[in-house]
Amino acid sequence: MDWFTSENLVAVVTALIGVLVSIGVAWYQWWVLRQRRIGYRVQLDTAIGGGANGAAASTGAAVRRGYFDASPGLEDATLVLLRIENDGALTVTADHYTDGDDHGLTVEFEGRHVKAVVVTAPDHPRLLSHFPGTWTGPAEGATSIPLPKVPLNRGAYYKLLVLLGGGPIGSAVRVDGSIAEGRVHPTRSLTPDDKLPVFSRAALTVTVVLTACVVALAAIIVREEAPPPIGCARGTLTVTGSTAFAPVAKELAKRYEEECEGATVIVDAHGSTTGVRELDAAGRKAAAAKKGPPAVVALSDGRKPNGHPELRETPVAVSLFTLVVHDGIPVADLSRDQIRRVYRGDITNWSALGGPDLPIRLVSRNAGSGTREVFQRRVLGENEPAHSSLDCEHRDDPRAKVTRCELDSTEQVLDTVAGLPGAVGYGELRASGTVKGLHRVAIDGRGADADEPGASPYPYREIEYAYTWGEPPAGSLTAGFLTYLTRGGGQDVVRVHGHLPCATPKGLRACGDG
Repeated sequence: MDWFTSENLVAVVTALIGVLVSIGVAWYQWWVLRQRRIGYRVQLDTAIGGGANGAAASTGAAVRRGYFDASPGLEDATLVLLRIENDGALTVTADHYTDGDDHGLTVEFEGRHVKAVVVTAPDHPRLLSHFPGTWTGPAEGATSIPLPKVPLNRGAYYKLLVLLGGGPIGSAVRVDGSIAEGRVHPTRSLTPDDKLPVFSRAALTVTVVLTACVVALAAIIVREEAPPPIGCARGTLTVTGSTAFAPVAKELAKRYEEECEGATVIVDAHGSTTGVRELDAAGRKAAAAKKGPPAVVALSDGRKPNGHPELRETPVAVSLFTLVVHDGIPVADLSRDQIRRVYRGDITNWSALGGPDLPIRLVSRNAGSGTREVFQRRVLGENEPAHSSLDCEHRDDPRAKVTRCELDSTEQVLDTVAGLPGAVGYGELRASGTVKGLHRVAIDGRGADADEPGASPYPYREIEYAYTWGEPPAGSLTAGFLTYLTRGGGQDVVRVHGHLPCATPKGLRACGDG
């Protein structure tokens, strides 16, 4: 299961936490708060007897001095203000009280006894009608106060001011009773001295949980600095063909493997024509075995040779090539006519071209090279002569007019020209700029322009093509890599190496004209 990764697991769990928190808040709002509820809280509990003087001195409370002390039985008196309210979402009627026939609630004072009680309902005066005119509360000395079944609308309340004796302040005060489909519970409110919090506890908890969920999801989203390339797929792919385009192919393969987990791309370049033949052979072998198309992409400098009808062609980029000479030859420009005479053997010494008295040594590619085929077609207008040297320096065939050798790759050609006095060769434009000991030569006064490869009349250029055995299956590694190369992030790599991607506006025109 490809989706079962640690990142996906964290994302799912985080999303579930967020959903459960939201459900919990909704449940609390619509179920818990919508019960019938009677809440109570002590708003005042203070000593008024002899002990109150010491308490007043330490707390700063304003207490009358002497009056209660002079009254018999008030030496240990305390005053309690108790608020009883409907803090639920539903109305509580007399029928909802289920404790006893004559009362609904009972107030208990632990360790203290009742001396007197007063009921007040300043905001809801009608509530007092439920306390009979003869109601005076309990008999003096009782430790509890039975309360009638007072109907309370949502938010309605009344208060009891109770004079107590026999115990210290702070002893427990409870309200007992039963409510149908509801409950009686203690509540708490801020006193004037309390500091109002910025968030309630519930709001703070929900905020922290949801923030943690958002941070976790954001961390997963930004984990990758760049999105995966278009067409990621798993498997092993071989890229063969052009050695001139091999530096691009190697960097593309490295990046694709980094961004597409499970993909392996092997670059094995031996020349354009050789690569096309290898692909064709692999395709025929797979077809004979009734297998799918081979995972091979062949890159070619220019179109493939005649034949190979099963191969599918995809234009990739406009590539520039250049003539290069050893740095000991101070020649910066040659006409196409001069180049043809050099390769025919009509000119064999650099002195005839304004250079030093050195023999001209031709360093060329082998017959399977696309770079050589482009050079012959676009610059020479004819084939190169046969090779006459194995070491590129000494002529092995005395009948040959010129010293000429053939090498297997662009890198070999450039390195040999840089190290061999009098040598001239050719290669891919950007690759030639990385080798010391040689310099580029303009053709007919025009140098290769890497910034405008499609618009320049410079002759030594060609379209780079990618070939596959038929149409690659959708979702295959071959299709994914080809998409990455021609339309995905691979275009940036192609452009950095001095080629013009065919998918760009300028490239569309240049590749169409090619």
